[in-house]
Amino acid sequence: MGSRPNRPQTVTSKVDVCFAGLMENPMVRKGFCAAILRVSPETVEKTELLPTHLQRSYADDKLGILDVRVRMLDGTQINMEMQVKGYEFWDERALFYLCKMFSDQLKSGESYENLKKCIHVSILDFIRFPKDKECYHRIGFCKRKTGKLYSDKLEIQILELKKLPKEIQTGEEIVNWMRFFNGKNKEEFEQMAKKSEYLGEAYEALQKLSADDLRRLEYEAREKALKDHNSFLSSAQRIGEKRGEKRGKKIGEEQGIELAKQVFRLQAQGKTEQNIASECDIPVEKVRKILA
Repeated sequence: MGSRPNRPQTVTSKVDVCFAGLMENPMVRKGFCAAILRVSPETVEKTELLPTHLQRSYADDKLGILDVRVRMLDGTQINMEMQVKGYEFWDERALFYLCKMFSDQLKSGESYENLKKCIHVSILDFIRFPKDKECYHRIGFCKRKTGKLYSDKLEIQILELKKLPKEIQTGEEIVNWMRFFNGKNKEEFEQMAKKSEYLGEAYEALQKLSADDLRRLEYEAREKALKDHNSFLSSAQRIGEKRGEKRGKKIGEEQGIELAKQVFRLQAQGKTEQNIASECDIPVEKVRKILA
């Protein structure tokens, strides 16, 4: 028999099929959910993995996002997703699935008092808030004037892996999990595995996924699709920068070239005109003028 091809020792959890595989492990799921809820894992009695993530049905939609949905013993639901690239209407999508998860709890005729807390967790390998240095965001339903929480039953958590500090500067367990998800090699995974028994279990689960031939084939197919998609976006951004440079020269404003390049770069990333205006700190009308 021929020898098996050389393979990396450990896959990365940034690929969503691998992240979904990790969450199939009850102990890993328990540890991560505890970090999301900001409680001790010992207080988490049970987590139930709901059959909503796509598993092996993603072949015809390689760039779709694999969600992992978990229900706690008290009825709290957490929807998690790993995403490496942003695209248009990202925020609207997150809000849609959070609200759908919340409303789907009730069957016909049931009382509103049966509604339990729902949390949507986005683990992002891109920067969503460029003007904010924080890497971990908890977004609630608050009164605008005072910032006072109106209800704790709807929550979005956004974990920006690109903003992780070189050294862990907080005692929050969620940041330890972020650093684990951001691991790039065996040494980094081993270092994080020492932080807790739950991260240690996650590393063991990751190694098992690496050794599973079928899982690895799924992982490699998914990773290739993501790399192809990223290459396409990078090419689109370069083309956008060239268009922006030409447009900036034509407009002839001070710093017009760099601004136009940034506008076209963001457009290539799938940002809306409103998103571009916000990130560039310019009116929407100016964005439209540049793109015209």
